[in-house]
Amino acid sequence: MRELVGRVSALDTEAGAAVRVIAYFDRLVQAHAGLEAIVRGAAMLAGCPACLSDPDRHLRIRVRADGEREDARTAPDPGWPAHHVGSGAAALRLERPGRAGPVDAIVLERAAAAARDVLDRTWGRAPARPGEDPALVELLLDAAAPPQARLIAARRLNLAGDVRVRAVAEEGGRARIERDPVIITDRPGEKRQGVGPAVPVPELPESWRLARVALRLAAEGSAQDPGPRVVFADELGGLMVLAAAARPDGEAVPDVLALERAGSAAPWTLATLHAVAYAQSLRAAATELTIHHSTLQERMTHAEHLLGWDVRTPQGRLRLQLAFALRRLARHPEPGRPADRRGRRVNPPSGG
Repeated sequence: MRELVGRVSALDTEAGAAVRVIAYFDRLVQAHAGLEAIVRGAAMLAGCPACLSDPDRHLRIRVRADGEREDARTAPDPGWPAHHVGSGAAALRLERPGRAGPVDAIVLERAAAAARDVLDRTWGRAPARPGEDPALVELLLDAAAPPQARLIAARRLNLAGDVRVRAVAEEGGRARIERDPVIITDRPGEKRQGVGPAVPVPELPESWRLARVALRLAAEGSAQDPGPRVVFADELGGLMVLAAAARPDGEAVPDVLALERAGSAAPWTLATLHAVAYAQSLRAAATELTIHHSTLQERMTHAEHLLGWDVRTPQGRLRLQLAFALRRLARHPEPGRPADRRGRRVNPPSGG
């Protein structure tokens, strides 16, 4: 698809933008993205606020062009570009005057189709197998869903009463709900997971939000992205504040660039630095890496030269830990935000 977009863009810029829009919403559908992620994509791709409203379901989701959710302040303007979502009164609107240009029209059409699928899946039918339907999980995690609908979903998932649960966000967009206490192992080859805090069932949307933040700080567990694949939100502390402040489209952090340079110099560099940053001692780091202590010392000297700072001091280790955290946040942007493979947000295509 990336090669196709490049070829089409070379022939026609507007056509290339249209192909990017189609590919983006196709990815959201494949990942079973929720309504907010779909509206966010429409807003960011169109470069203006977008709003999904459904009077029949008492549903209203509005997202600004910067991707942040915000309550609607005014009634919809009849002159705003809009597209019906399904056969009812639901509609998706781009909040700006004038007719939709060709690209904006595609944004509306594809976003409306994706939203219709979500509404049909989560709000429009009973589950085929109660307790096992992913649509019920999605409904229970959706803060925009009416309380009564979420209560019915909880009962069908056998989560009624005072049970405490955690939302789990998996790499690829899948969501699930686990009863607390939960034991999730971090085994090689498994997908990255973020685990939200334990909450009563009505508070699951907040646990889900924090689970997605934790997912951004989960690593692939590989030589190029060392670290734990499973991250619990309630163990992150101040890193949650860092995740909220770190924007995928922000300026590159010098320490992260230094870490990237060090990682490209030798295949062992990142794993070595990660072990040094998080192990209890240098000897423990050497044991984790299954190398001799003297070999670790030699590697550290080389790595410190590449980084530009001493990682053997408490200050240097903290700086290294923050660099790893910021690097993961850049590599794994928030689900539902358009981004390229480096974790930077895609520039919204212009549309007439």
